[in-house]
Amino acid sequence: MADRYDLLDRPVWHWLTGPGAALARDGGGAVRIDPGYGPFAAARDRSDAAQAALAALVQPGEQVWLVEPEEWSAPPGMRHVRTAPLLQMVAQNPVPIQLDDAPSEPLGSDDAAAMTELALATEPGPWSERTRLYGQFYGIRRDERLAAMAGPRMRPAEGLQEVSGVCTWPEYRGQGLAGVLIRRVMADIVAVGRTPFLHSYAGNTKAIGLYESLGFVARRNMVVTVLERG
Repeated sequence: MADRYDLLDRPVWHWLTGPGAALARDGGGAVRIDPGYGPFAAARDRSDAAQAALAALVQPGEQVWLVEPEEWSAPPGMRHVRTAPLLQMVAQNPVPIQLDDAPSEPLGSDDAAAMTELALATEPGPWSERTRLYGQFYGIRRDERLAAMAGPRMRPAEGLQEVSGVCTWPEYRGQGLAGVLIRRVMADIVAVGRTPFLHSYAGNTKAIGLYESLGFVARRNMVVTVLERG
């Protein structure tokens, strides 16, 4: 793959020190996103100074998520909460919107409560008060209810953007809504000259199969490490 994909080895670091720097709190040797947007953080490296900078950005009782090629060790004063293997996937030839796709609609401030309810119930990934402001999210309604949604997240480089927040209420699964919404989000990403990528929990074979059908291919194994300040 082209050199720009190397930035995906450390997506949070390159996002928060690059295109997403306006959302970051910079500790010198470490960065974290404004907690209103989520819990993502990264240290420059594994040196004592960078680890101390990471810990200094986290308040007692707070958690941060690090997405790295390997499990991240806890700095002094922090502890491991959990780790989970991820599969990072890239869509170099994303499947476009289909003529028979169900209608979707852009979501806005009036949908904030419904988006949060759906995300917290289905846990597609971390969700905070302003997560919906990463970019344009789309939703599909059923029975006058927000049944499913998806949107963008990390942008480690100008030519790359993550598809995220893909979730559906259980009673509306099996209708192809996630695929419709991912195609819609990818269309926006492609329209501005970016390549879509995403992360899936490695054991979620059903989701991975869907992503493959939409043009995503496995790039590498990753690990999410959740740390908490004591």
